[in-house]
Amino acid sequence: MCPPNGTVVVHRKHVLASVRVNRFVTKRSPYRRRLRRVSFTRSNCLPGGQFCARRTTIRDDEFSYRRNEARIIEESALDGIYVVRTSVSAKRLGPEDTVRAYKDLSKVERAFRSIKTVDLKVRPIFHWLDDRIRAHVFLCMLAYYVEWHMRRKLAPILFDDHERAEAEASRDSIVSRAPRSQAARAKDETRWTKDGIPVHSFRTLLADLGTLAKNRVRVAGISDSEIDLLTQPTPLQARAFDLLGITL
Repeated sequence: MCPPNGTVVVHRKHVLASVRVNRFVTKRSPYRRRLRRVSFTRSNCLPGGQFCARRTTIRDDEFSYRRNEARIIEESALDGIYVVRTSVSAKRLGPEDTVRAYKDLSKVERAFRSIKTVDLKVRPIFHWLDDRIRAHVFLCMLAYYVEWHMRRKLAPILFDDHERAEAEASRDSIVSRAPRSQAARAKDETRWTKDGIPVHSFRTLLADLGTLAKNRVRVAGISDSEIDLLTQPTPLQARAFDLLGITL
């Protein structure tokens, strides 16, 4: 049932429909022990008998089954069809935007995975007071906010697709799989950017940036002559800081 002022979007994914996997094929395995003297007929049905895929007959000297072809053909007409329902009106969110918003849930799932396990590791929480726990989670969310902006700016030297607009323009349908742009495919194949810089993941890039050091230098024989010097950035580090808009 569609919610009040909501939208129901029905799509058919032809790839799934054409590559149908028959879930109702039974593979007969050789019997390794004698069947007991039984005689019955069993139907493979969904609860309520809505869909019977096959009927199996087992007797003491016989094993046979037959498929319910009419039911299978009737059910296969729904292959590749899925429904997205939203409470947002069609004026605010059209059919394609509705499906796109649904697919963007994968980004939310990746964000939770990044916060919980991969990068930020919000757990374990070594706090017991409520205000400290809230502060800890808030700092982790703030850290992911910074990471999200960094990923967008560093996309040209990451495996992320930095030309999403071009990739979306080549997409036949919002239902089809999200394509990668030509530039992103080139990075996947060569592992290098056009500037001759090795492509990194976000984690390996941060590890490389972590090698940049600040040394405190003191001139011998001169008191109060301490100065701080940064090590010379590598071309990769210089490019990363340039993309982030940071001047050393």
